[in-house]
Amino acid sequence: MDIVKRVLEEEQREAEKYKSIEVNKHLEAKVDLGYLLCSDLNDLDEKQLKKDKEQYLAELTRENVQLIVNELWEQPTERVEECIVAKLPAPSFVLPRSKKCPVQRPLTKWEQFALEKGIKKTKKDKKVFDQDLDKWVPTYGFKRSQAERERDWVLEVPQNADPMEDQFAKKANIKAEKVAKNEIQRMRNIVKAKKGAIPRSGYLGPDTATASDLQVASTIAKASTASMGKFQGKLPKEKTARGIGVKELIPGAKRKASHITNGDEKIANLELIKSVLSKKSKIDDDKAFSVQKREERQEREANGDTVTKKSKKSKGKGKFQKSGGKKPKAGAGERDPKKRFGGRKRR
Repeated sequence: MDIVKRVLEEEQREAEKYKSIEVNKHLEAKVDLGYLLCSDLNDLDEKQLKKDKEQYLAELTRENVQLIVNELWEQPTERVEECIVAKLPAPSFVLPRSKKCPVQRPLTKWEQFALEKGIKKTKKDKKVFDQDLDKWVPTYGFKRSQAERERDWVLEVPQNADPMEDQFAKKANIKAEKVAKNEIQRMRNIVKAKKGAIPRSGYLGPDTATASDLQVASTIAKASTASMGKFQGKLPKEKTARGIGVKELIPGAKRKASHITNGDEKIANLELIKSVLSKKSKIDDDKAFSVQKREERQEREANGDTVTKKSKKSKGKGKFQKSGGKKPKAGAGERDPKKRFGGRKRR
C-alpha cells in the first residue's frame, strides 16, 4: 500500500506542473484569431499585483495565451509540405494605424509618356565589354566611374580652348550641371504631378526665399561693406528693399553728419534760394487791402474824424475826404452790392 500511495503522490506532483487548459474568467475575453489577439476586459487584482507583480503577470499572460491556443485547435486544418496548419479567419478587430494609409504615387512625366506610347521598361545589362580597357565594366555604380577614369586618363585640348584650362575640372563641372538639371526637372515633375505652382526655375518649397527676401539680403550685403555701400554699383533694374537703409542697419548713422564740400554747399544754397523765390505768395491782396482800409477807418474814428464817400463825379476812386458833417452810415466807403445804381436816363 505504501508503494501505491507513493506512486499516486508522484503523479499528483507531476500533474501540478502542468496546469489545466480550462480558463475561468469573470468576463469572457475576446479572441481575434486573425491577429492572434486576446483582449482581456477583467480588472487587475491589486493585492496580487502588489504582492508579487512578476508572478501575477506571468500567470495572467499564460491564461490569455491558453485561450488563443484553445481557439486555434477548433479551427479547420490542412497539410502543407508535411506540416499541419490551421486556417485562420479574417481579422475583425480594427487596429489604429501609426501613419496614414499609403496612396498611389503619381506618374512622372516620362512614365506618363511611356504609358501613352506603349513603351515598356527593359532591364539594362549589369556589365558591358569595354574594348579600350579590354575588360567587362559595370554599366552603373562607383566601379563605372573608376573605369571611366582609367579609360580617360588623358584628355585632348580643343583647338580654340585655353591651353591652361583644366579639362578634367571642366568635365566634372559639366557632369555636375547635368546632375543638377536632372534634379530640378525631377522636382518640377513632382510639382506638376501634384498640380502645384511651377516656378520658372528650380523647386518652390517652404524654405525657398522670396523676391522680397532676396532684396533685403542684397541691401544688407551692400551696407555691410567698409564704405557702407557707398561705392557699390547697382545692377540694371535692381530694386532696393523698402524700409531698410544705412540709417536702419548701422547704429548711430542717424546722428552722423554727411561730409559736404564747398562746391556742394554752394549749389545746395542756390537751389534753396531758387525754390523760395519761385514759390507764389499765398496772401490774398484784396483781403489785405480791405483789412488795411478798415484799420485806417477805425483809427480816424478814434481820433474824432468822420469820413464821407466822394461823389460819383469825383475821379479819385477809393479816396476819402474829411468833413465835419454827420457821421456816415455803416459801410461808408464800400459799395453795397445789393443796391442798384441807375445809369443816365435817356430822353
